[in-house]
Amino acid sequence: MTLKRDSWLVRGVLILAVAAFVAVPVLFAFNGRSSSQQANPSQTQTAADQATKLQGQIDGYTAVLEREPENETALIGLIEAKIALGDLEGTVEPLERLANLRPETPEYAIALAQTKQQLGDLEGAAQVYRRVLTQTPGSVPALEGLVALLISQERSEAAIGLLQDTLTTADQTNELTPGSIDKLSVKLLLGQVYVEQQNYDQALKIYDEAIADAQSATPTQPDFRPTLAKALVLQEQGKTTEATALFDQALALTPTQYKDGVQQLIDEKTGATPTAPSPSGDAAGESPDEAEAPAAE
Repeated sequence: MTLKRDSWLVRGVLILAVAAFVAVPVLFAFNGRSSSQQANPSQTQTAADQATKLQGQIDGYTAVLEREPENETALIGLIEAKIALGDLEGTVEPLERLANLRPETPEYAIALAQTKQQLGDLEGAAQVYRRVLTQTPGSVPALEGLVALLISQERSEAAIGLLQDTLTTADQTNELTPGSIDKLSVKLLLGQVYVEQQNYDQALKIYDEAIADAQSATPTQPDFRPTLAKALVLQEQGKTTEATALFDQALALTPTQYKDGVQQLIDEKTGATPTAPSPSGDAAGESPDEAEAPAAE
């Protein structure tokens, strides 16, 4: 099965809408500070000058780490500088050290897995994702990463099994550690795998369960995502009347800061004339500065 870029963009929206409308790989969070500092040191600075400056930073951080191998600040600085220099392969070793140094911070391990995946080390990436899920069974970024990896290898049944196993153990895990597994997000991801298989009946069944779960969890303001997901499937099936009704419901349930983003997605999927954005700015309700930040997949 071929990984469809468009549907996985929708998946990212559905799973991570509570945080943002573009799923930015964790890795790129590392160079946020360095990029803001280095983007405009001088309009006349040449690429060679910038590369020299970055190499100097790398040498400095490396020297610090020779004296203090567990210096977290130096490790992060080294990763940021190597990303800015375009040396993605060079980030693997410091990311591994950082992930081992801070196992309680799964974002570092997720970044390591994403990096390995981008570099073509799929087995290495899978091992890291599974390690994160052993420590944090409900980690949505780790589940997303591993599921996407399995789908890209045409192992959709393995992806389904992973998600079903997560749901099977969710209640017991949440009893031991409340809030560990967000069953709704896992069901949304499982539904999307069925969409990838074009198994729309099974996807709709999962989304109906998720809608009921959302209604039960917060009757006054249920989570909009499963309703939006079901509408997207119905739209894909050509059931536009049913889809339109659910799109309206989803939009009504969507928190204010996400309404523009949901409306934009609906317009894109239905071919409607784009709705004018709210006066507050961008599609996801972020500040203008946040809206201008580059997104990466």
